[in-house]
Order: sequence, then C-alpha cells, then structure tokens
Amino acid sequence: MFQLLSKDPGSEARRGRLTTSHGVIETPQYMPVGTQASVKAVAPRDLDVMGTEIILGNTYHLFLRPGLEVFRHFGGLHKFMNWHKPILTDSGGFQVFSLAKLRSITEEGVEFRSHLDGSKFFLGPKEAVAIQHALGSDILMAFDECPPWPCEESKVSDAVQRTIRWARASLDHHRHLIATEPNRPTREQALFGIVQGGSHANLRADCAGALVEMGFDGYAIGGVSVGEPEEEMYKTAEVTVPHLPPGQVRYAMGLGQPHQLVELVARGVDIFDCVLPTRVARHATVYTCRGTLNLRGAQYKMDPLALEPGCGCYACQNFTRAYIRHLFKAGEILALVLVSLHNLHFYLELMRDIRKALDDGSFGSFRTHFLATYLQEKS
Repeated sequence: MFQLLSKDPGSEARRGRLTTSHGVIETPQYMPVGTQASVKAVAPRDLDVMGTEIILGNTYHLFLRPGLEVFRHFGGLHKFMNWHKPILTDSGGFQVFSLAKLRSITEEGVEFRSHLDGSKFFLGPKEAVAIQHALGSDILMAFDECPPWPCEESKVSDAVQRTIRWARASLDHHRHLIATEPNRPTREQALFGIVQGGSHANLRADCAGALVEMGFDGYAIGGVSVGEPEEEMYKTAEVTVPHLPPGQVRYAMGLGQPHQLVELVARGVDIFDCVLPTRVARHATVYTCRGTLNLRGAQYKMDPLALEPGCGCYACQNFTRAYIRHLFKAGEILALVLVSLHNLHFYLELMRDIRKALDDGSFGSFRTHFLATYLQEKS
C-alpha cells in the first residue's frame, strides 16, 4: 500500500504514495484532526477544496458518542460524516496518557471512567480494533500505552512491554475479524503498530524490533509531543526511524509546529496529525511563513492586508486582517471559521511545498530557507 518514490540525498526525507480503499495519499502529508467526526469549525466541503487527502478520527471519543450502534446503522464513519476520502483512527491509546486520572491499567487493557458522565467502560486491544473495524477507517492503530514525560526508565520499560503484548493482540484480532466479517464498511483496512519507549533509545529499538517482526502495515512513532523539549522530540525520531522498514509508511503522532514538521520530514517521517491549526485559530492566532500573528493585537485594527499576502485560501482571498480582528472582538463565529480555514490551508500548503521540493531535488535549500524565515522574531 506504500510506494517509496524518491529520497533526498542530503537527509532522511522521502517522497512516497500511500494507497487506501478511499483514495491515494501523497507523502509527506498532514492530516487535519476530526476527533469527533468533525474538524472543528470546518465543513468537509472546505476540507476537500483545500486539498485535504486524509483526516483523523478518535476511537475513544466516537465509541462514547455517538456510539457503535449509530455507525453500524449508517454503514461506517465515512457515510455518517459524508467524507469519502481516507480516514485514520487513533486507537484510544493516547487517552491512556491524557485521561490518566480517569483510568486504571490492567494487563488486558484499560478501564475508563467516561469524561462525559462518569460511567465505567473497558477498552483493550481487541475492543479498540473491533471499534475501528465498525468505524470503517482506512488505517487503524494498534492499542498502546503512552507513558508521560519525564518518566523513569523502569516504568517506560513496563509500558513498552505492555505495548508489545497489546500490539500482538491487536494484530491477531484484526486478522480474525478480516477472516470472519466480510461485510465490514471498509474491506481493505491497514493496521499500524505504535513504537513507544519515551526518550530511551534502547527501549525504542526494542519496541520497534518487536513490532516489525510481527509485520504491521505501517509504523507510528508514539509518545512524542507529550511535554518533552523539542530537541528530545527530534532525537526520538532519529533513534526510532533506523529500526523501521524503509518500504513502509512512518507516522509521527500528534505533531506539531510547522518548523517541527519540516525537521521531522528531514528525519524520515511521512505523515503527521496535529490539532494546533484549529486550536490556536480559536484564540485568534494565525500561521504565516514568517511565524505567527495574533489578530487581537491593536496593530491590526486598520490593517488592510490579508492574513498572509499571497495565500490562496478563502479567508486570504476575500477578507482583511482588520475585518477578521473585528469578528474576534465581536465574538462572531465566522472569525473561528476563517482562521481555521487559513491555518489548515497553511499546513497543507507546507506539505505540498515539501513534496515539490523533494520532487525537484531542492529539499535541502527549502528546509534552510523555511526555517530561517519561520523562526525569525514573530509578529
């Protein structure tokens, strides 16, 4: 399902193509996050117009609300939300980290107390895979344990061993369901394993080696962007990528700032997801090639410029900074929509620029120029 097209001679950056039941994904690629079957403030039509090739949904949240009976009734997540391109679903493993106060871990899985009503439910590798089969996502993630940062090595080691055991259970159940449930919403579903190990290179190598031996369809670098310094994030990719098969896709989970995406592409990562474009948009923060700007600033009250001059998104083609600042000040929902549209377009355009640079052999100069421009003093 993954075709490696070319590799940058000056780094680990690669150009690839990932084929799924619902379409082709050009890599490197960014996935907008639609945790609850919706990318916040953005309609599927607008995602399509800006060139989105894949979005992400979340097993934990969709299982709680609206629930599997809804997805079974409507024939899966694609039909339910009227999105006909690829979908990747997280397994719920990240909630083992993010909802630590609402769960208890056993060898079989995790017992959660719902963040919605406090009711108890169990999520383990078999359950997570079965839910994702019912959702019909194109790419499923194995259930894993994401340890916090910092964390002592012995506890990270325990999480790695548990992640390996859960990965085997996830893969076995995935294969069982493929063999016994021919009427799944999406017949061809890929399952990715998730490499954990914190900031410990030896544990990352052990985890990656065990997962590769099992034979997953792709591999994710998990346990990053959980509070560690940026250089630690880069180091984690550097010590993990060499242990992953060059002919299969590599996914860095939950990342990141634009410059971090460029740097992780240079370290051999193919796909990313991140909530930042829409999250910061709700706080009037705009991504530009020269860093970020916050529209609440008084200097934008009379500003006739687009959010980023020359940008081709709907917001920049039709409205001024002054107008969108007014919308924020007035509490108008349109403000969130316009900046969310722009920020997502910025991320997708960045990925297109990276792919173009890889295609024409100029990634090294592109990387140098982008980082020098983006990381200068922000507006």
